[in-house]
Amino acid sequence: MSNTYFTGKNTARISPFRIFTDQAGYHENARKIAVMTFRADIFAVIDENGDKLYEGAVTYFGFDECSGDDIYIADFSAFTKRGSFRITAGGEQSAVFRIGNGVYRKLFYDTSKAFYYLRCGCKLEEKYAGRYTHSACHTGTVHVFGDNKELDIHGGWHDAGDYGRYVTAGVCACAQLLYAYKMFPDVFRSLDLDIPESGSGIPDILSECRYELDWLMKMQRSDGAVYHKLTTMRHAGFVMPEGDNGELFVFPISSSAAADLCAVCALASRIFAEFDKEYSEKLKEAAELSYKWLEENPEIIRFCNPIGCETGIYGEDNDTDNRYWAAAEMFALTGEDKYHEELISLYRSGFDESRNYYKSALGYSITGGLGSLTYILCDRPDKNEDVINDMKSMFIGEAYWLADKADKSGYGAAMSKEDYFWGSNMELMHHAVKFIFAEKFTNDSRFTGLAEEQLHVLLGRNPFGISYVTGCGEFSCNYPHLRPAAADGIEECIPGMVCGGPNSYLDDWRAKQLIPQGTPPMKCFIDDPDCYSLNEVTIYWNSPVVFVLAYLNSKENKGTSKNRFEQRK
Repeated sequence: MSNTYFTGKNTARISPFRIFTDQAGYHENARKIAVMTFRADIFAVIDENGDKLYEGAVTYFGFDECSGDDIYIADFSAFTKRGSFRITAGGEQSAVFRIGNGVYRKLFYDTSKAFYYLRCGCKLEEKYAGRYTHSACHTGTVHVFGDNKELDIHGGWHDAGDYGRYVTAGVCACAQLLYAYKMFPDVFRSLDLDIPESGSGIPDILSECRYELDWLMKMQRSDGAVYHKLTTMRHAGFVMPEGDNGELFVFPISSSAAADLCAVCALASRIFAEFDKEYSEKLKEAAELSYKWLEENPEIIRFCNPIGCETGIYGEDNDTDNRYWAAAEMFALTGEDKYHEELISLYRSGFDESRNYYKSALGYSITGGLGSLTYILCDRPDKNEDVINDMKSMFIGEAYWLADKADKSGYGAAMSKEDYFWGSNMELMHHAVKFIFAEKFTNDSRFTGLAEEQLHVLLGRNPFGISYVTGCGEFSCNYPHLRPAAADGIEECIPGMVCGGPNSYLDDWRAKQLIPQGTPPMKCFIDDPDCYSLNEVTIYWNSPVVFVLAYLNSKENKGTSKNRFEQRK
């Protein structure tokens, strides 16, 4: 199979490029690397008129195990002219890319606006959605599975390529957006997403999160337990949202859902206190109610699909990390000793050695890293400094480990062969987030460069030369496993959707049919709507990208982009 072969809507797509760059672009003082898989001696940077502006020697990197490619590098870091350019070498060329300030601003807007397009229960009007409109969806009666009780539970975000809504997945995405706002508020305060709430005095990203939070709180029972998900019994076909008329059910509770809801409501309560004290108090009450339920139910309550239900499971075999995060957020919110004691107890003894990484993982299924981040960043004066230092060392040590992976990759990806599973682009972006944490804790600018290197891989510096974000770049994913994108009759996909990425496990029939066994992990991708294990979209794949872009744009706004990218030795 050619490494540039794609299908979509029964149409073959061949990448026109054999020189791979970030199709969004580069800051002028960034390290700028193009990757080639063919031998050449000289490369050039050309402008839109084809005029040569810079020339350099191509260097041989070596064999890249994850892609199976021999890698050649064109380093044009010294070229700092602003504008739009291509790289040429050996009769081949790259996609167009920009150099200058603001190269990620449109992408930041698109990936943040993507959540609006996934809103459920409301009409998407042309004023806000442009061509991508649809009528109100999923507004029918909702039943509790197994009895006749009816509930009024509308709203929230469609989780992924399907129309289900899942508490733990939604919490993960919402929390990552809230933490992006908490850590980089300047870039969000000026981000107008053109949504119905724009101009309200509340940053648009928080209004978007509120749309999800309102739905999450509807999933909470009066005793604090939380229903795990709201879906039909089976996924709809490729129809528009309003065409999915299957009966809706809320499915049984889980302790992970309760802990996650507690955590995100506590986090949101702190953030919304500045803008809406009444709403902040409502969030706090929801968090306290679910925490009380967790105290009364100390054993894990797992979720499994009942017989006949074929929608997503999002099951978890351990809820210690969820409870750890909940305790951290409740301590940050209230400062109460009982939450602090539980947090420290779980940190020290609640994770056996085989699960130590749970303390740094960023979810959706393992959320311990959010608990650790919460404790590090909260402003409570009685924090345990030994634990804080240990947590920081954990994140920093992991960042160095990931940096070693990046150094060994011809494409600069901090990934091993085992990391190319379903949603590998989420893993790639979580690694970028870990580099950001390390930069925050060490003030070492090379971690900033490593974070941006992961974004370069996502946006086109990969074996296919494809941008895995819809609408970003000259050659990007356009046929994701996303029902409205397939059903709306519009050729161009909704912009800003992050596709799952290469998956060497080939977890769907179409992928198994089209990709030969033994294909290198980075090449296990096809842009085909039937390949849901490769190019589905989901809210918690978008959220870490928003986080990374918020960080990079914040760096630019503060004037710290200059010379912040050091070439690794």
